[in-house]
Amino acid sequence: MRFAPILSVAALAAFATAEEAPEAAESSTPEKPSDVLTLSTSSFGSSVEPEPLMLVEFYAPWCGHCKALAPHYEEAATTLKEKNIKLAKVDCVEEAELCQTHGVQGYPTLKVFRNGTPTEYSGPRVADGIVSYMTKQSLPAVSEVSSANFEEFHNADKIVAIAYVSSSTSAPAPEFSKVAEKLRDSHLFGVSTDAELMKKEGITPPAVVVYRAFDEPQTTYPAPAKSATEEDITEFIKELVVPTIDEVSGENYGIYAASMKPLAYVFINPTEEGKEELIAAVKPVAAEFKSKLNFVWIDAVKFSDHGRALNLPEAKYPSFVIQELTTQLKFPMDQTKHVNAQNVKDFVKSYLDKKIEPTLKSEPIPPVQVEDVYTVVGKEFDRVIMDDSKDVFVEFYATWCGHCKRLKPIWDQLGSRYAEIKDKITIAKFEATENDLPPSVSFRIAGFPTIKFKPAGSKEFIDYEGDRSLEDMVAFVQKNAKNDVTVSAPPPTAEETTPIAEAEAPHAEAHDEL
Repeated sequence: MRFAPILSVAALAAFATAEEAPEAAESSTPEKPSDVLTLSTSSFGSSVEPEPLMLVEFYAPWCGHCKALAPHYEEAATTLKEKNIKLAKVDCVEEAELCQTHGVQGYPTLKVFRNGTPTEYSGPRVADGIVSYMTKQSLPAVSEVSSANFEEFHNADKIVAIAYVSSSTSAPAPEFSKVAEKLRDSHLFGVSTDAELMKKEGITPPAVVVYRAFDEPQTTYPAPAKSATEEDITEFIKELVVPTIDEVSGENYGIYAASMKPLAYVFINPTEEGKEELIAAVKPVAAEFKSKLNFVWIDAVKFSDHGRALNLPEAKYPSFVIQELTTQLKFPMDQTKHVNAQNVKDFVKSYLDKKIEPTLKSEPIPPVQVEDVYTVVGKEFDRVIMDDSKDVFVEFYATWCGHCKRLKPIWDQLGSRYAEIKDKITIAKFEATENDLPPSVSFRIAGFPTIKFKPAGSKEFIDYEGDRSLEDMVAFVQKNAKNDVTVSAPPPTAEETTPIAEAEAPHAEAHDEL
């Protein structure tokens, strides 16, 4: 599944943390032989290049998410072995140079190799998801479907699309093939010219039929399918990808993010009675507003951190909240109200009519600023960051982020360098998991650290994408500042700009980087 470029930082962190598996207890039971190949610098090329298809995981032994992935990866390797699809892994502590060569910047990184040529793996990180994704990769974009393989094919995945045509070249087969090439990572696509199969299934060609493992199991593209374009078929399939209401987790969050529709969460404690009744009651509301929002239910105990990230003030369930994925604005329903079909419907209508204001999370405003780097919180973002009289250089960070921790001494030095001219330039930091950006800001944070510069007199932000050294950041400020930011401090020395040793990272990081 390809993820949208804008994902909720809070969602990624919450899902990843909640789903991280505990370390397995030591056992004297002998481990069974692994079906995952272990690759090194010396064996990588000879192992990967001959294979038409292989999945390789680049990992670090200390990485919690790598440990969580391990049993799923092993299970998938065993299943895919029967399909002659190999899975392998590379220890990036032992094989640091090899991982660097392949552009590994976080763990785990998974890449699909075809005869040695890599592409990014964008599928789920659970066993059945890995098997489904790699099985799709092994097939042509469009498979031939006949009476002989129909049952197996149309039940092979959660979303399967089949074009029934009189010949492989007749409309809409060419347009359907374009869609298949574009969406092959996500779904299975087939084409059938089998008259016997069409008669058995009651289908008159040309037709495009989507089979699903949820909601309505079979949906046919509105006639006339013959005139359907690539865009028409794509939109038809995309509307059917998302269930009316389903449980959301780290495995399927990307589906919702890719649609970019607001996401309506029903937070439920699954251990309490009435879960199924509540989901059933909300489902008609979800169906009514499906063109405007996507509805999900979420395990409120497992993902309690996500509830707090969505500005639910209390651990009181069930609760309901809408999140705009494009703006990351949150609209929680008053927790004193009972979560039932009517209240949810009324709240959604008020939201769509723009009668509800988003809630913005903010840490308390610091009574004093004790550092040269200004600590900005949500409540004073506009006042400090949008100050027209000053150039502003701001780091958006997360407390748990290892890269942010390694940047901190450099960022502190930058703040000290410009401390004598705080009336002209502000060096700031903003904890983006504890504070919300105001609606007035056009950008959202999708990774840590994110560094942006706002010139004096401007409302536009410039992304900083240079080296994270003091020299480069000073040069960037000098180039983009509108005020005179000349200071009496001497040029930085090499000693001042030496980052914390990468070897310290494993002890500092509790999360994978975004």
